[in-house]
Amino acid sequence: MATTPTQVRIDTDIKAEATALFADLGLDMSSAVNLFLHQCVIHGGLPFKVELPPLGEETLEAMREAKRISRDPNVKGYDNMEDLKKALNE
Repeated sequence: MATTPTQVRIDTDIKAEATALFADLGLDMSSAVNLFLHQCVIHGGLPFKVELPPLGEETLEAMREAKRISRDPNVKGYDNMEDLKKALNE
């Protein structure tokens, strides 16, 4: 089987966690990626569901509140962390 070098950008922390996990499974990163790609081909798509986790009403309300606040011109905003810290300590 001929192989082709492939370059992929991966978050540093996720790569470290995945590398450790794969090592526990007896795989290196290249083998794990090949396994994933084979499963995609076999399934004709991703071998797992890609979906947003269900959100509870409290989370949805917090999101609505954040949206309202972000659009309210009367809510003070901060351009830097120092000003925000100062306001929080007042």
